[in-house]
Amino acid sequence: MYKNGLRYGSCTAIVLLTHTIMLLAVLLRGNYDTPQDILPLTVAVIGLDIVYSIVLHFMYRQMTYTLDFVLLLLVNISVIFQSCFGGVGFAAKHYITCVIALVMCQIGFLLTRNHVWIKSNKLILYGILGAFILSILVLTGSRSMWINIGPISIQPSEFMKPVFVLICATSIREQHEKKKILFFYISKEMMILTGAFVVIVGLQWWCRDLGSLPTFAAAYGCALVCRLCYPKAKFSKKTIIVISIIGAVLVAAALKFAPGYVQDRLSVDIWNQMEGNGYQQCKALIAIAEGGLFGKGPGCGSLHKVFASDTDIVFSTICEEWGFLVALLAILILMAMMLLPMINKPRSYFHTTMILGCVAVMIVQMGLNIFGSCNLIPFTGVTIPFISQGGSSMITSGFLAGMLKAGQSPVFKKPEPKKKKLKTRKAVTAA
Repeated sequence: MYKNGLRYGSCTAIVLLTHTIMLLAVLLRGNYDTPQDILPLTVAVIGLDIVYSIVLHFMYRQMTYTLDFVLLLLVNISVIFQSCFGGVGFAAKHYITCVIALVMCQIGFLLTRNHVWIKSNKLILYGILGAFILSILVLTGSRSMWINIGPISIQPSEFMKPVFVLICATSIREQHEKKKILFFYISKEMMILTGAFVVIVGLQWWCRDLGSLPTFAAAYGCALVCRLCYPKAKFSKKTIIVISIIGAVLVAAALKFAPGYVQDRLSVDIWNQMEGNGYQQCKALIAIAEGGLFGKGPGCGSLHKVFASDTDIVFSTICEEWGFLVALLAILILMAMMLLPMINKPRSYFHTTMILGCVAVMIVQMGLNIFGSCNLIPFTGVTIPFISQGGSSMITSGFLAGMLKAGQSPVFKKPEPKKKKLKTRKAVTAA
């Protein structure tokens, strides 16, 4: 039984019912030649629902499984979306990455639930982060974030996100060891973390890929706030004021000295450059407007002809074919998955910091994608977790979901048995 009273059968039934309704919508409103075209998609989605639910039941015990079912609900909704863009079929590649994401969720859960083990191996985390940075500098072959191996493209910067979040969460205990330098109390671990963040900023700047930089900044910001709010941390109003001023100056400097392509995105008038820099956003806005509340129907849209329709502007593609209400529902499910660990209160400050970092990364990615598609901010080209197509992004999102689950079901160091303590006392008395 779940902590909130829901049973396995009830949760499985809710997931199956939701996906069945969506598949019926594809059957009734979709763009396909024969009903047999929907059969592979139906078998894959319903089969994954049943198999994953059975695996969860027999795998291992934890405090709550609600997040697992919400994740299963979300990834199969994504499979249905991706299989209908431009005509109903079966997005096999996306389906495989979704299955890998579910596996990575379990791996992330098992690796991060024991904060004692994570803290004892934090040097390894810095080593892994350094290896990813080195791979970008050496293996990309140019100022790029992508490593191409035949038909496979890997983006190491995506894998850096969960590692950086874990690094942010590992040095909480060192807040007791702050030293006063001039007018501020500073910990060595915070200085090292800041140095790692500066290196990441420099790498993103050098690779001319600033789209994912806000996600790292969000994780670092959450870590900074958690350190300021640490129960025994020494800080003053001066510290907060100075940090705010430095942050504002850095943002202003970044905007002023940003590369030319960034400046163009900040100042572009999309409607006057519909065939130039504003092409994608114009098409995305038109697709949202044409889709309305209920959409044109699965596979009946035209935005799939635009570059990155299934990744960077996927929100607009869903709005066009499924309608704004369904797109909003998918986003609410994603937000519910992120909020679940906050409803079930984490049991350690480490897991609190880890959860906040994961949520910050996902929310910033989601916000940049949606607001960029709606032309509320400059187009950044980042993906929506679990919704957009992409191998590196999907694997990373799955691992982050596992970290969220680990915050709900942490593992702590077992206390020593009382019998051993009694024997020790007797030995001391005899001596």
